[in-house]
Amino acid sequence: MAGSSPSAPASPTRTPKPGNVKDVDWYTSRLPVFGPLPEPEPVDVDHGPESPVWKKVPTDQNVAFLTIDDGALRHPMALPLLKASGVRVTLFLTINYVQKYPDYFKALQAAGAVIENHTFTHTDLRGKSVAFQHHEICDAADRLGQIFGRRPTLFRPPFGDYDDNTLKIAHSCGQKVVLYWSETVDKGIVRYQIADHRILPGHIVLMHFRPAYGDDFLAALTRMKASGVQPALLEDYIKGACDDSCNE
Repeated sequence: MAGSSPSAPASPTRTPKPGNVKDVDWYTSRLPVFGPLPEPEPVDVDHGPESPVWKKVPTDQNVAFLTIDDGALRHPMALPLLKASGVRVTLFLTINYVQKYPDYFKALQAAGAVIENHTFTHTDLRGKSVAFQHHEICDAADRLGQIFGRRPTLFRPPFGDYDDNTLKIAHSCGQKVVLYWSETVDKGIVRYQIADHRILPGHIVLMHFRPAYGDDFLAALTRMKASGVQPALLEDYIKGACDDSCNE
């Protein structure tokens, strides 16, 4: 997903520059260690004619959520870093980027990632017709379910752009929440939405499958640790978002 954060970011935090080649071992040796997660307290969102839009998860628990978008680039470090970290992440995937490479994303799924919906073609939905948006949202959810064995229940619109039809259509085909984000990570830089440069409880952190994947993954988890929050699974905090298939 391209596009900027919903408000102007504060100055970024950078990861330290290494003195040697940053291979998988370099990254895994620097991954922070987190303690046991609290018991999730899922929120009931099944009411009203539209899917709600969340820029953060409404929880007071000291958890935050790492989400990774698109799938246009299949970085070789994604799987070993996910396994080494022990954390669970949510992948918002675009059909046209991933359908030719299911094995790559199935391996991430088997390692604990949960796959959700990021449309068929990564097109800005705002102002598009009902039929167009239905295809991009609902048909994409169906196709992702066919490929990965679990139909998505969460949706992130490309570029964060949506309109009233987007929220109604998402709700109509089982997308319980439309997700935005609280922080973004790119090239190892975390950009914040608050001035004190912390990732707060309930915040949703957005990164992408990009060339600096290792830097971004490490930066996100390092800043969570420094902020006193633990990486939790987004689906665990939305009632009915995930059945047992998320834990297989």
